[in-house]
Amino acid sequence: MIEIIKYIIFGLIQGLTEPLPISSSGHLVILRYLINTDAFDDLTFEILLNFASFIAIFFLFRKDIMKLLKSFFTYIFKKDTRKNSVVKGDFKYCWLIVLGSIPAAIGGILFKDVIESHLSNPKFLGIAFLITALMLFLVRKINGSKKDKDLCVKDAIIIGLFQMIALIPGISRSGAVLVGCLLSKLDRESSLKYAFMLYLPVSIGSFILSIEDLLALDTALLVPYGIGFLVSMFVTYLASLWFFDVVKKGKLWKFSIYLIILGLFILIFV
Repeated sequence: MIEIIKYIIFGLIQGLTEPLPISSSGHLVILRYLINTDAFDDLTFEILLNFASFIAIFFLFRKDIMKLLKSFFTYIFKKDTRKNSVVKGDFKYCWLIVLGSIPAAIGGILFKDVIESHLSNPKFLGIAFLITALMLFLVRKINGSKKDKDLCVKDAIIIGLFQMIALIPGISRSGAVLVGCLLSKLDRESSLKYAFMLYLPVSIGSFILSIEDLLALDTALLVPYGIGFLVSMFVTYLASLWFFDVVKKGKLWKFSIYLIILGLFILIFV
């Protein structure tokens, strides 16, 4: 029963921290350290929880995603629609999502070993939390006027580089990407949408690469993994709804207060 509770806690923390700009990976490393468990040493479980968050976020953006996919394939297979401004704009947006995902993909391949071996200790996480806090605080008053249709190649590359920085444990992916979006002068709603759209390809890629491990999963782990998965999915959905409201109200900076407290606590006491 105690082990089941641990899996529930991991699902809860993943679901709560994935959409928020406070680093889900950093919190899970700290949690594993505090409760002295190797449950999350299993990368398959980590990816499974992340995919649960993906499902929740996909559901929240399902209308936007289906519209983009429809326009993407319409543009490719129906040449007579390519002059349609909506179809053309959505097609461009799809490619900018792909472009924005490339830096993180390259960074993950090149620096995977360095990140796993040197950057996941608690003290470094404390510093990374403080860096995330600083980034969120510095953009607290920024709210651009650019919309989805105004996003360009330069913006996608810059934002993608911010997402690459978030490969470092403790640097929030959603926080870093939102900072990149705001610095690129996107308005808050467009920033929120693009930030979460960039999350989807990364999550899908990680899941596809782990399918072989999932198929070989010990049947004894099906129940605890399944429970953690469901908890992560449900909590991600609720946390995302709340977070969307926070960002639209321009209160993103308030998360920096929490991260400063957490970062200092880790540096002093852990």
